[in-house]
Amino acid sequence: MGYPLLILGVALWAGAHLFKRVAPERRAVLGDAGKGLVAILLILSIVMMTFGYQWAAPVWLWYPPTFLIHVNNLLMVLAVYLFVASVMQTGITRRIRHPQLTAVKTWALAHLLVKGTLEALILFGGLLAWAVVSVILINRAQRNWVRPAPASAVREVGAVVIALVATVVIGYVHAWLGAWPFAGTSPF
Repeated sequence: MGYPLLILGVALWAGAHLFKRVAPERRAVLGDAGKGLVAILLILSIVMMTFGYQWAAPVWLWYPPTFLIHVNNLLMVLAVYLFVASVMQTGITRRIRHPQLTAVKTWALAHLLVKGTLEALILFGGLLAWAVVSVILINRAQRNWVRPAPASAVREVGAVVIALVATVVIGYVHAWLGAWPFAGTSPF
């Protein structure tokens, strides 16, 4: 039951996000009601991915070396920073056109480095593929990109501090859920 649910969840996530890119006329017909429908589909996809991942029997494809935990953690700080920076419109958003999708790609790659199971490949590889396809479709549809205005140093420092704090909180939430993401022994 886990693998089909996981695959359907990833497919639903990608389909709900890509709908307006591949069928903009149909999406436009739905108007504001379409936003609610997409939101419901995305919540459903997250539930499906979560339970599908948990229920999938682990099938090991490779056994990642333990030093990759440190690489994962560094990439996670970068991923969280990119996401926060996109919201705060910091300087990195003048250099990276799609900071949130870049954050998703970084997050997915980080998890693929430390998870050698089939269910991880389906989840993180599927979301990585979705983010790559999204960037390609957006860039094709909107060739011209207007860079945001320069950001203040206060925003930059704020984004870094928020990203570091958020990364630690995310790590402890993982630990609370039973997956200690840092090297060493879990304090729980």
